[in-house]
Amino acid sequence: MKKVAVVILNYNGKKFLSKFLPLVIEHTAKDAEIWVADNNSLDGSIDVMQEEFPGIKLVENPYNGGFATGYNLALKQIEADYYVLLNSDIEVTENWINPVIELMESDPMIAACQPKILDYNKQSDFEYAGAAGGFIDKYGYPFCRGRIFQSLEKDEGQYNDPMEVFWASGACMFVRANVYHKFGGLDDDFFAHMEEIDFCWRVKSEGYKIMFCPSSKVYHVGGGTLPKKSPRKTYLNFRNNFSLLYKNLPSDRLLKTFVARLFLDGAAGIKFLLQGGFQDFVAVIEAHLYFYKNFKKLRKKRKELNQNPVSKIYKRNIAFDHYLHGKKKFSDLDKKEFS
Repeated sequence: MKKVAVVILNYNGKKFLSKFLPLVIEHTAKDAEIWVADNNSLDGSIDVMQEEFPGIKLVENPYNGGFATGYNLALKQIEADYYVLLNSDIEVTENWINPVIELMESDPMIAACQPKILDYNKQSDFEYAGAAGGFIDKYGYPFCRGRIFQSLEKDEGQYNDPMEVFWASGACMFVRANVYHKFGGLDDDFFAHMEEIDFCWRVKSEGYKIMFCPSSKVYHVGGGTLPKKSPRKTYLNFRNNFSLLYKNLPSDRLLKTFVARLFLDGAAGIKFLLQGGFQDFVAVIEAHLYFYKNFKKLRKKRKELNQNPVSKIYKRNIAFDHYLHGKKKFSDLDKKEFS
């Protein structure tokens, strides 16, 4: 029997612990160990854990290093065959663990996997952060089966097939512990957002697979730590997306991708400005400035990696297809355009 550790990273989320941890215990205790890793919360989360959940294992990180460092610090202290990285604002369902582990056990090259992620507040719909598995287009823009930009689909069973994807959502990501540590875990410099995409890309470059398992489902609130719409989130998304592209793109695609992104990100910034999002406009500029200021550091990281060609990249521009050609659903995309 493989040892599974469900690890919930918490930062100032005591209300989510009180609300969702009882269901995690109910639907998980017989199949996995449950841990809470606290990122030096200031809201009394530790008191909640000690008073309401004294039997749950607790890791107290010395500072808030964000999603990436928070998990890296915690998982160094947890022994298991599989880790489940689980957001504190997720409602799990009955038998959500075993189908994913069974799928991963069927192929030793499956490094990570995610369940179906639905919207807690509108449970017939897919949720933004993962839906039915993640992809990126040739310019690095992420999207999902079930979610393209802000267009969210209803779950009508259209994606009920296990499928290899490009990335698994960090909101609920199952990962082989030995692979996680072999590849150094998540990139600490990302802090939060897209660190799971970067991790999945790195392991895919070495021949591993990332999968979606439809027979397991969870419900995600979203925006539990950082609001869904905020300049800070805009900054992290653009900054980290640029970083993961530079780290992982094969050399023959690097220059043309970055030239295209300068224009595309400029257009995104202008769109923010026209919509009254001045701080988001500034965030895009600051994200680019971060890249230039940290170029030497990123170059060193790139040299330490293999930029092998990988599968499941959409060969077109998802923004053009969505906004100009009206492709609202994943099923609208031409399957032949996925490498």
